[in-house]
Amino acid sequence: MEDKIELIKRAPTEELLTEETMKKHIAQGLSIRHYIGFEISGFVHFGTGLLSMQKVADFQEAGAETNIFLADYHTWINKKLGGDLTDIRRIGGTYFKECLKKSLEAVGGDSEKLNFVMGSELYAKLGSQYLEDVIKISKSMSLARAKRSITVAGRKEGESVSLGQMLYVPMQVADIYSQKVNLAHAGMDQRKAHVVALDVSKEFGYEPVAVHHHLLTGIHMTEEQRLNIIAAKNEKNRELLDQQLIDVKMSKSKPESAVFIHDSEEAIRKKIMGAFCPMKEVNLNPIMDISNYIVWPYLIRKKADFEIVNKKKNTTKTYKTQNDLQNAYQSGDIHPMDMKEAVAGYLVSMLEPARKYFLEGAGKKYLEDLEGIKITR
Repeated sequence: MEDKIELIKRAPTEELLTEETMKKHIAQGLSIRHYIGFEISGFVHFGTGLLSMQKVADFQEAGAETNIFLADYHTWINKKLGGDLTDIRRIGGTYFKECLKKSLEAVGGDSEKLNFVMGSELYAKLGSQYLEDVIKISKSMSLARAKRSITVAGRKEGESVSLGQMLYVPMQVADIYSQKVNLAHAGMDQRKAHVVALDVSKEFGYEPVAVHHHLLTGIHMTEEQRLNIIAAKNEKNRELLDQQLIDVKMSKSKPESAVFIHDSEEAIRKKIMGAFCPMKEVNLNPIMDISNYIVWPYLIRKKADFEIVNKKKNTTKTYKTQNDLQNAYQSGDIHPMDMKEAVAGYLVSMLEPARKYFLEGAGKKYLEDLEGIKITR
């Protein structure tokens, strides 16, 4: 039990709701049935691909059966990919699916063990039962709570949304119970939907757990945004903080904020070298964020240390632990430009298989297909 709980809780996990329920499931000998859902809404970046799949790899090691839910109707409701359901389903079954497989392979997981579920296909099998589940959940929610929860769709609270978008959260909750999963997983930005799921668990006869992983900071972040987030934390203003974190997270709808898993070597280096990276700051620093959550796990799997080249002094220093590296950066021993050079180099190596597949191999046609579609927020 301890080993499984450790795998479920380790970074990039930020929250497990609740550990007691997870222990109860394991003690009862229940199989771990895990799911994570994705809108099919654009190019796959580190947060969607590498960070999410890193947790999937952990769950696989813990013995979980994993469903990757391709949320075509949610994508349609949220007006992504031009709002064309045919395009959404095609891209979901080709480009998006292949991106997630390559991402899992890049972080040491087994893509052959993934079970992909297209939302519309699941709903067709369930028929009226799915509609009953959505209605049951909707009846348990106030309109005010539905409006507050719209942030899970990447929309700001108070933003003008359609009536269809108000169904987003009840449908997302129904997806959990329709697949009979007992471990629902997503980024911290999906927390509100999962709390609803836990609140209505008695309606479905069993209690799932929810795992929320860290959200990567977008490389477009500014010093003003960093200071605003710190202020919101100090004020303990959760609603304001949630909104600000959405604004600065790495997002496919904001290409300037993201590095994509199939970016060319030149694009990766250009984006990383131009990223926000405040001197001596390890928190709310996009480059340190990528280092902590993407590069270090990669190096640990390779049993390698983190090397920083000081170009000015023409020296190389090796760091054996994440804490050592962070302390050195915080003290000023590592210059931001040297940190960026190192991170860019590791990312180029890590993503080489995915890059070749999408830029030169069988995945090229899938990437070109998506590039020909209007990508909307």
